[in-house]
Amino acid sequence: MTRVELRVNGVAVSREVDDRTLLVEFLRRELDLTGTHVGCDTSQCGACTVKLDGHAVKSCTVLAAQASGGEVTTVEGLGTPEALGETQRAFVACHGLQCGFCTPGMMMAVDYYLDANGSCDDAQIHHALEGNICRCTGYVNIIRAVKHAAQARLEAGKPIGTVRHG
Repeated sequence: MTRVELRVNGVAVSREVDDRTLLVEFLRRELDLTGTHVGCDTSQCGACTVKLDGHAVKSCTVLAAQASGGEVTTVEGLGTPEALGETQRAFVACHGLQCGFCTPGMMMAVDYYLDANGSCDDAQIHHALEGNICRCTGYVNIIRAVKHAAQARLEAGKPIGTVRHG
């Protein structure tokens, strides 16, 4: 057993879990943050994407113990039902979803992309989203949502492209 201590969506949490517990399992089972989805269990689909210490990670590839001491943001941390964040509002406005299964992970990848880059170049957006699979949409509206979210951030005076890679 391992004690895992994290800040998740700005809240300090601490739990004793099995050493083999994946971060995605910790979030879903221990914290009831079920917006983070388990898709493929092989790190291919991106449905489990969260931000760990400001960087997008597939939470099915990270042990909860490895993340201990870190800061995690899940889709629930992007906003609230009453006050959606820019990325969430953009997906709604641009209908960047269909079945919704990939949407939380896609939103987290987009949010990180805007943190790290913010370019509205289609080729760069496509490249940034390569690790997230949507089986329904064809990505056209998702690309629109990225551009919409970038514009919303700029209009709100929030910086884009400020996170350093590495």
